[in-house]
Amino acid sequence: MNAPTTANEDLLYSVQDGIARITFNRPQARNAMTFAMYDRMAEICTEINADRSIKALILTGAGDKAFASGTDISQFRAFKTAQDALDYEARIDRVLGTLEQCRVPVIAAIAGACTGGGAGIAACCDLRIGTETTRIGFPIARTLGNCLSMSNISRVVSLVGPARTKDMIFKARLVEAPEALALGLLNEIVPDVETLQRRADETAKLVASHAPLTLEATKEAVRRIRRTLSREEGEDLILKAYMSEDFREGMDAFLNKRTPVWKGK
Repeated sequence: MNAPTTANEDLLYSVQDGIARITFNRPQARNAMTFAMYDRMAEICTEINADRSIKALILTGAGDKAFASGTDISQFRAFKTAQDALDYEARIDRVLGTLEQCRVPVIAAIAGACTGGGAGIAACCDLRIGTETTRIGFPIARTLGNCLSMSNISRVVSLVGPARTKDMIFKARLVEAPEALALGLLNEIVPDVETLQRRADETAKLVASHAPLTLEATKEAVRRIRRTLSREEGEDLILKAYMSEDFREGMDAFLNKRTPVWKGK
């Protein structure tokens, strides 16, 4: 069963032969995520859970520069209160939790930069395929001065371990494709974007041909094994970062393309 492509322009969705595909479609903004895009992705995952004809889901970004470069920084301009920060993290936790619990195998086809919220999305996926130009990381210590949610920290630690998680975030570095493969951030590397899309399709068709309940049970078992910190356990850390002068400075510096001056308060 095939379904026509649906879009809100910034996010494209289609289904063909039981394979669903979401494309983050803001190449002019390196596929930075708006709140509407996050919400639509969660809605699609809920729709997939109710549609047994869908066997796999591919996530990818338009163009060759980025998979997704995180939340569009302009979305933070409206932040005024502590509740704004808590509501934002609750929203992202809900969206990424819905993606992580999508019943079908989710494959991230990652070309170019996969940073911040984009790397958080990739960490929720079951399989991650990159190109030779793929770079993954959370450079927030250099850019915004905020912090990851407890769920995102839990996912990254489960993938690469606590020491490497701190190394990535403390150094604000983007992990190049060969290292990402060695660390488990990528499952496979292909030469270019054309090969990437073909390989993602091949992988989706392969897993779609296998026993769905075996895949669902395995996916859920792995999720249950991993200890995920609750949002409440990290509220003090969220507020410490998002309500700081440093976060305001980081946001202003990012939007005005200058180097931030950190004060530690």
